Amino acid sequence: MGIKNKLLEIRLKLGYKTSKDFADYLNIGKSNYSLIENNKKQVTLEQGLRIAKKLNMRAEDIFELVDND
Repeated sequence: MGIKNKLLEIRLKLGYKTSKDFADYLNIGKSNYSLIENNKKQVTLEQGLRIAKKLNMRAEDIFELVDND
């Protein structure tokens, strides 16, 4: 099991063309955000909740539990 996020989809839907601009909006370093958006790094619970709050969304609308098979 792993956690997958929908940050790329959300970023594009909100009109952010670059990950740098979206990372700035979320107050996350660009390289760190890029790893998260590409599902190469997992967020902590605290980071996930902060992202959800900033986006005015529920955490489960951004992050989902998936099988790694």
